Amino acid sequence: MKTPKTKVLVAEDDANLANSLKEGLELMGYQVSLAKTGTRALSMAVNGQYPLMILDLNLPEMNGMDVCRAIRTSKPNIPILMLTALGGVDHKVDGFAAGADDYMVKPPDLRELDARLRALLRRSEPLDTSTEALKLANLTLDLSKKVAYRDETEIALTAKEFNLLEYLMRNQGKVISRQQIAAAVWDIHFDTHTTVVDVYVNFLRKKIDKDFHPRLIHTQIGMGYRFDH
Repeated sequence: MKTPKTKVLVAEDDANLANSLKEGLELMGYQVSLAKTGTRALSMAVNGQYPLMILDLNLPEMNGMDVCRAIRTSKPNIPILMLTALGGVDHKVDGFAAGADDYMVKPPDLRELDARLRALLRRSEPLDTSTEALKLANLTLDLSKKVAYRDETEIALTAKEFNLLEYLMRNQGKVISRQQIAAAVWDIHFDTHTTVVDVYVNFLRKKIDKDFHPRLIHTQIGMGYRFDH
């Protein structure tokens, strides 16, 4: 019996690049669907069942940033790799802030793209399915529903926020460097991702710490972060 192919939605308006990605990814064993506009990409992502998405930044009708934000409101857990010609750190931070899980510059090396997609698939699953929930003080992280609770308040998380919080909760009391977090949560060992770590930690702080007590995310100056009460 054959293993089902992983479905990937590719949103790219450049026909040559889109067809090249489709051909290369299909040779690697993926099942690829194409969308040429932002509105079409959003519709397919929201109404379809895609465990992965590759999203161009500069799409007609609706740009990739807006598409990503819109997807996150209805499907927060779908892993999104943003693909764009803009490779500066600020562009990457903006992409991650919009909800992207990873970021590659055009034209992508197909082997690296495959590795990134596989990493996103791994990171979209709980690290330990034998444990149903992680707890610290009045914070509970439900691993099956992929939501957090502080007291009785449910807190919706994006896929990357969930993975980051899970990693922090599994390392309670430890001082963890930005490089360690970037490697564990993003599965990529690039220094530029350490800025993104700060961005996502701030996202989490606003959701799980800002309006609650005790505060759980602590900055260790010059060292990283500690998750504890």
